[in-house]
Amino acid sequence: MSDIIAHRGPDNSGVYLDIQAGIALAHRRLAIIDLSSAGHQPMQSKSERYTIVFNGEIYNHSDLRCQFKTQFPNACSWRGHSDTETLLTAVECLGIEAALRQTVGMFAFALWDRKARTLYLARDRLGEKPLYYGWQNGVFLFGSELKALVAHPAFASNIDREALNLFLRYNYIPAPWSIYKGIRKLPAGAYLKLAVGQANANELPEPQYYWALKDAITAGQTQPFEGNAEEAVEALKKILLQAVGQQMVADVPLGAFLSGGIDSSVVVALMQAQSKRPVRTFTIGFDEPGYNEADHAKAVATHLGTEHTEFYLSSGDALKVIPSLPSLYDEPFADSSQIPTFMVAGLSRQHVTVVLSGDGGDELFGGYDRYRQMHWLRCAWSLVSLVPRSIRQLSARAITGVSSRRRVHILAGMLACRTLEESHRFRLSRWKEPTALTRVALEPQTILTDSTNWPEVSEFRSWLMAIDTLSYIPDDLLVKVDRAAMGVSLETRAPFLDHRVVEFAWRLPLSVKIRGKQSKWALRQVLSKYLPEELFDRPKMGFSMPLATWLRDPLRDWAEALLNEGRLRAEGFLDPQPIRQKWTEHLSGHQEWDDRLWNILMFQAWLEANQ
Repeated sequence: MSDIIAHRGPDNSGVYLDIQAGIALAHRRLAIIDLSSAGHQPMQSKSERYTIVFNGEIYNHSDLRCQFKTQFPNACSWRGHSDTETLLTAVECLGIEAALRQTVGMFAFALWDRKARTLYLARDRLGEKPLYYGWQNGVFLFGSELKALVAHPAFASNIDREALNLFLRYNYIPAPWSIYKGIRKLPAGAYLKLAVGQANANELPEPQYYWALKDAITAGQTQPFEGNAEEAVEALKKILLQAVGQQMVADVPLGAFLSGGIDSSVVVALMQAQSKRPVRTFTIGFDEPGYNEADHAKAVATHLGTEHTEFYLSSGDALKVIPSLPSLYDEPFADSSQIPTFMVAGLSRQHVTVVLSGDGGDELFGGYDRYRQMHWLRCAWSLVSLVPRSIRQLSARAITGVSSRRRVHILAGMLACRTLEESHRFRLSRWKEPTALTRVALEPQTILTDSTNWPEVSEFRSWLMAIDTLSYIPDDLLVKVDRAAMGVSLETRAPFLDHRVVEFAWRLPLSVKIRGKQSKWALRQVLSKYLPEELFDRPKMGFSMPLATWLRDPLRDWAEALLNEGRLRAEGFLDPQPIRQKWTEHLSGHQEWDDRLWNILMFQAWLEANQ
């Protein structure tokens, strides 16, 4: 189980056994802080009561050590300077939940309490690090990646067809679900407690939350920032400088992803402002002009004085990466920017071991075009909703019948929805009726369908940003980045997802984030202190690739083999007819269905590699 995730930690490995209790912990180490043997894991606490296997970083561990030296002087005879030892000491001095509340970081860990004969699993607040768990044939399994669980002899590879419905809709499988029956993802901000002797192999213990984004959003709305816009920008700059500064601490070479967009440019600018040497920056470009941001990134790097490296991605490069995607992502995952993300991670790993990224800036500060677009739809909805839904549905069918444009189809479908929230889900859905494809009637509830878990916000745009932070960030964005980067033994850090930044962002009024047609106003003001406006004042492009074109030419044979009608029918998971129809229309150029086809192709490729 440990060896199959060696890519997550190629520097060292270790195993801890408590034979009497029936507990085994294994760890693969990517050495970042304290490269000596004092950082080796599994690590035991000073009293030997606790043993931990820990993936991630505690960014405030130096501050915690200073705090403990005053509060618990007898507990602070340090063996080394690793954050793992700091975390263990926090648990020993404060208890598990209080220790988690004290941390600032990204992590997943398993902690064995030998005295209480209890196992704890925990995950960071925003879900940057993964953690899977579940019962399989009487054995409780857990690990950073699904492939570690699959390697155990007790594992039963039974596909959860209801979870497959979620994948077909969203391009990913949201927590707590996984592609396998009986296996769950630990939600962000939660920990799990499993006492030996009380464990029931037919039940999974309920996760307990030590921090909840929903509560942070509510608190931010009820206690808003009281200063003016300029004071808000200054306060934002200060908290971002702190987050970036703490995330730059490493005993190995460090750099940053730089797309040339606002988010990554802010991170790099704040890194360079706190660095005595040029920051290493990395970007991926495309020969196709509509997808290429490399020139913008280069201009930003030149102005900030970074040591910049770029790589241009071709369809041939994509073809080389595609066979590794099912193994890399463990379960079906169809965000096509997974390919350039993996490529830029590989490029970066040739030079550094840690990179900072701008992930989270769009969702926290109003960066996506859909936030502005859905605002206008919200304004129009009061009139649209007066029309009976049956008439709206007839109108939608008429519109789609006379137009082949994808955007027209999306808008028509949204017109037929019951509520504005439902229309947002429709827009995000790849396959609008996945149960028709799988012929499995049930589709589990998610944050997008369960209104009881929606935070209370005053604006629909704020609701959109909240839902994206609760779902898209942990289940798509962070999955994409973690697996791509750790697949080449590269650690990624996201300063925008420091929970103190997240909490502060939700205290800011929406007018400081979105002003008229200008998104991310506050971040733009911070960036303007380091870059001239002409270097970043341009339309948002996103990290995508020319997939529609590639599927018609260089990827066509690969796709045709996976979408073969006989193959689909024999496998028995998907109805071939609508898939073949979309494939034919895409090849003819009549419609571009690359998003839906990539979704199916990623499931088919995963199925081929795992069955």
